[in-house]
Amino acid sequence: MKKTFFIFAVIAMIGAHPLFAEVMNSSNYSIQSDSINFGGGNSSSANFRNESSFGELAIGVSGSANFNLKSGYQQMSQSYLALSTQADVTLSPSIDGTVGGTANGQAVVTVTTDSPAGYELYIKASSSPALSSGVNFFSDYTPAGLNPDFTFNTPAASSRFGFSPEGSAVVVRWRDDGVGSCNTGALNTADACWDAIGTVNKLVASENTSNYPGGTPTTLKFRAQSDSSNLQAVGTYTATTTVTAIAL
Repeated sequence: MKKTFFIFAVIAMIGAHPLFAEVMNSSNYSIQSDSINFGGGNSSSANFRNESSFGELAIGVSGSANFNLKSGYQQMSQSYLALSTQADVTLSPSIDGTVGGTANGQAVVTVTTDSPAGYELYIKASSSPALSSGVNFFSDYTPAGLNPDFTFNTPAASSRFGFSPEGSAVVVRWRDDGVGSCNTGALNTADACWDAIGTVNKLVASENTSNYPGGTPTTLKFRAQSDSSNLQAVGTYTATTTVTAIAL
């Protein structure tokens, strides 16, 4: 009998962004702020550093019960960033190591930011193989090619552990064409496009605009599967996974 628990450590990185007068962007660039001045720049010595600008009017901090305004090129505003998830995920049902089977679980991760450039959401595992119990483990999922597998596939006499993200902000790697190919098309078919988590941060979701205050949920689906001809040792198999949100 096996039960699998996933412990999520949450990391939030806060970036500072200027309150801007206008945003310009295309598929190749993004300008978050602009300012018209006739001079200024950076200067420094061993004892100080100064960043100056000339020509702006009505700069400074102002506010009321309903708003706060930091005007002028030098006024900076930190972006709000929140990341919510759950502590543990238990895969079910338990897998009988002598006859094999499939266990599933999921975690919903919600990112909320007021950054005008949006955010990125990453995932990584603390070890490889990710899912283990002492010296025993499920092998990290290995797709047949460079892209995730549309269908979860476990070779004979082996076991595998993989994941698939779902949601409106999921990046193209886990999107599909609806007919069996991943990393192509605009669909995000449920329970499709499986991959290994890996020990290096892997981008799973991204938005290029503010989603405050509602936030955007991404569902991380996990699956452990043991082939019917595989003998999987009894134990409590655990994977430690970290999700990271970065405000852009």
